[in-house]
Amino acid sequence: MAVRDPARFGPWQWLLAAGGAAAAVWDVGADVWVAVGYAHAGRPGCAALGLGLWAAGCAARQACSWLWFRSDPPALRPELPRRLLAALHLLQLGFLYRCIRALRLGWRLCRAEATEEERNYMAFLTHDISMLRLFETFLENAPQLALLLYTVLRSNKAEPSQGMGICTAFLCVTWSLLDYHQSLRSFLQDKYEMGWGSSVIYFLWNLFLLCPRVLALALFALQWPYGVAVHFPLVWLAMFLWVRLQGTDFMESPGPEQLYRAIVAVILYFSWFNVAPGRTLHRSIIYHSFILVDSTLLTLAWLWGPGSPPEEQHPFLIPALCAALPCYLLGLLLRITYYRWLHPNVRARPRSGGDEVDADGRADGAVEFRSISEPCELRGVSEPDLVNSRLRCLARSHFPLSVLAEPHLLNGAAAV
Repeated sequence: MAVRDPARFGPWQWLLAAGGAAAAVWDVGADVWVAVGYAHAGRPGCAALGLGLWAAGCAARQACSWLWFRSDPPALRPELPRRLLAALHLLQLGFLYRCIRALRLGWRLCRAEATEEERNYMAFLTHDISMLRLFETFLENAPQLALLLYTVLRSNKAEPSQGMGICTAFLCVTWSLLDYHQSLRSFLQDKYEMGWGSSVIYFLWNLFLLCPRVLALALFALQWPYGVAVHFPLVWLAMFLWVRLQGTDFMESPGPEQLYRAIVAVILYFSWFNVAPGRTLHRSIIYHSFILVDSTLLTLAWLWGPGSPPEEQHPFLIPALCAALPCYLLGLLLRITYYRWLHPNVRARPRSGGDEVDADGRADGAVEFRSISEPCELRGVSEPDLVNSRLRCLARSHFPLSVLAEPHLLNGAAAV
């Protein structure tokens, strides 16, 4: 199968990127509006918790953005002075600056025929944006989703805006996972791009796995509101130690690496996220078994908790609970379907006894990565390409066959 030419960054992709930047601005206003609503409703604790989640998500996103700028190759760093760039991050504007920077390059690519080198550089910019958005989604939006569902169940009534907010939040969280995975696959050769079918399957299995988890957390908080303050740190600590045992090597130094592991532990509290290379089957079985048992115990704590029987308080929740387990199992089935037939490793794996050579002339079935080069105007023709270690590390984790015979390279190291 011949390798297709890289997809052109067109107006539709630019509009999606602009929509993502606008959504980041809108999200800040929406968080403040929700916190004000909690305060007016006589729930200062919920208002403080909502603002605290927003502050934690923003702080982590800005910290990662600043650390990544510092570790990028000098030629790929922004043209702004370092002090001004640091001030933007302190003012919580670093992520917005990244979005504007990507939009400027995307607009130029839309108006002129772009080279493969420029498209690769655009993939480099959009991937960092997508990952930062994923971090904030799980640090802020996912906990806020559980909080919103908790408030609806506690009042035993749902305003239309609350119901729409819950549905929108579920879609946003699962969409951020899909967007991240799509951007990660753009780091591979274009023949491994994500099609509509695989995108739908990936979106649905994350949605079906997330819904029962958030429901279990909201039900547990309904019966034991202060129990969440004990449950979350314990599970987070277990996930953090598990990530640490896997030996992640994402950041450039040990200190920032601990920040990355802490963020990943929060993601794992809600959803699966692969962080280490190699086969993920056993790790996935351990994780999903743990989450399934943990969610079941949370639900049983709600069912057997003090007070009147749950069917008298919330009769509609019993059918919802009956559907939660099939929903989770359906998500697992869709996940198996994706990794069995739609994952890039399936297409890269040789199907005969080593004699078959894939489209790129490689007999080992490895998935080739795109090199991330400097912009054309910033480097000489004779200078080698640059390698971004963040993308390479994550791509190797998500696509285990993608192991290239080259040494570990830091950001800015020339590809050999």
